[in-house]
Order: sequence, then C-alpha cells, then structure tokens
Amino acid sequence: MRWDNLFDDLEGQLELELSAEEIDLQAEEERLRLGRLSIRDRVMSVHDAQDSRAPYSLRIDLINGDRITVRPMAFGRDWFSADLVEESSRRSQCIVPFAAICGLVLTKEQVTASLRARSADEAERSLAARLGLPFVLRDLCRRRKSVEVRIPGSSYHGTIDRVGRDHIDLAVHDPGEARRESAVTQYRVVLMNHLSLVKI
Repeated sequence: MRWDNLFDDLEGQLELELSAEEIDLQAEEERLRLGRLSIRDRVMSVHDAQDSRAPYSLRIDLINGDRITVRPMAFGRDWFSADLVEESSRRSQCIVPFAAICGLVLTKEQVTASLRARSADEAERSLAARLGLPFVLRDLCRRRKSVEVRIPGSSYHGTIDRVGRDHIDLAVHDPGEARRESAVTQYRVVLMNHLSLVKI
C-alpha cells in the first residue's frame, strides 16, 4: 500500500515538474515574440483590432516634438498614411514614416491589442505593404501635390520636385499657391530620415 502512495506521489511530482517546464517554455517563447515586435507591428495590430464601424484614433509623438492624432488607413513597408484628426473641420491626410515616431499614447485596450500576434495574412503580402517611403513621395511628386513637410525644428509648404534615394527636392511656396517659378521662394533638399510628417 505504501508503494502505491509513493508511486502516486512521484507521478504527481513529475507531472508538476513537466507542467512547470512547459509553462516556462511558453513564457520564454512569448518573451522572444514580444522582443521581435516592431512599432509597425504594434500600430498595425491596433489597426487590425479596431471595429471598422467605430473609428479609432492614435496619438503619436513625433521626433520633431509634435503630438498628432491620426486614424491610420494604409500601411507600407516603412510608412503609413492616415487621416489627420485636427481641431479644424477641414479633413487632411498625412504620411508618417515609422522612423519618425518616438512614442505612442495608447489606451489600455490599444496596448492589449498592440501586443497580439499577427498572422502573415493577405494584407501583409499586398503591394502596398512592400512599398517604401520613396515610392509614395515619388507619387506625390508625379501628381504635383502641394504638401507640408515637417522636420525637427521646421515646417515647409511646397511641391516635391524630385525624389532621390534618401532625399527630396522641395520647391517652397505659400500654402494654397500653385507651383510656379514666380511663387517659389526657395528650394530645399530634405533628407528622408529627417521627415517627421508629410501633410497632404
């Protein structure tokens, strides 16, 4: 009879140790998964978790010191486009490079959503998800869109004349003006890694 109790006790201890080992392994796998998350992953997870019928917004601190509130719409490889939520009733859009984000201000629900594991679904394999910031800026250049370019310490209105590998040429002119030689006050070359926001 004592042998039965001894074996039951040993079996219980073994099961407990195996369970503890499995729990430790799962915890380590979760730590590794969280360690691989990028800011892009977290913003996209918040976006994926939101109900499409109930608009949500994200508050973002940018490297130039601005805090903006946006509703993300589309995601590229190193940028996302969004509706800019402003005090004024005029709707404007923007492009935010992920490298320009220095912080997010999230609700408790958004923090939980941002940590969820994302599957490599069809949206990730889409063309837009593979396009880099230079491609989007070239499109704005081609369409001759008037933009506001924000960098640390400054902001410029104008039209993008050219897009290089790591910079843009901006013809600076007053907001609302068409890009004409007579309206251009200066030409600026702006490095892309210093772009905080491109407001359209």
